[in-house]
Amino acid sequence: MPPPDNIAISVHDLHKSFGTVHVLKGITMDVEEGTNAVVMGGSGSGKSVLIKSIVQLLKPDRGEVWINGVRVDTLEDDELDRVRLSIGYVFQGGALFDSMSVYDNLDFILYRHTSMRAKEREPVVMEALEWVRLPEHAHKYPAELSGGQKKRVGLARAIILQPAVMFYDEPTTGLDPVSVRTVSELIARLRDDRDISSVVITHDLLCAEIVADDVFFLDGGRFVASGTLDEVRKSPIPEVGNFYRQSR
Repeated sequence: MPPPDNIAISVHDLHKSFGTVHVLKGITMDVEEGTNAVVMGGSGSGKSVLIKSIVQLLKPDRGEVWINGVRVDTLEDDELDRVRLSIGYVFQGGALFDSMSVYDNLDFILYRHTSMRAKEREPVVMEALEWVRLPEHAHKYPAELSGGQKKRVGLARAIILQPAVMFYDEPTTGLDPVSVRTVSELIARLRDDRDISSVVITHDLLCAEIVADDVFFLDGGRFVASGTLDEVRKSPIPEVGNFYRQSR
């Protein structure tokens, strides 16, 4: 049964195993339109498996996944590809093409997925780079960028097709506090300015404080706490308390 119209991303009873290792054990979550849901948890808790299962980079063993009213876990090939064009995904490492300039990393997406000519694509690429405050780096290569700049280019590339929903896999990993704040504020701005709904996988408390509307804490393959960030912080679950103490 489809979720209500105000739910942009819905996961119901999601399971995923690798051999005898049961990583996700019945995950259920709803993300309202225009909100950011943050998934937190310790290393190895299954956060990245969850986000990859939602976008079908991994195929769930069972359960339902809905994105903007479309059940995506039952789609195959061309139908799934069409839905993916409405999804932005920021990988943990940025996943930029090292042999391409920053400009070409973004232009390639438009070349591959639109019928726009080169002259039509140029202002779109530059607008995306302006949005992440990196237009002056258009002709640099990834090796010439800092870690924070690479993350911002990855974000620009993810939004260039104007997705309706976004997924972030540890978008601030390895960054200094200033860069964490910069990237996190851009994520929050996407919600505020473009009404984009997002799932953000992170272990970074500063990132969560800036972007989170709702927080889900994953442990042992299940959500053991959920609510606002303050509500989750006050959870009596020992694993939650241990996580926050180690993250200070």
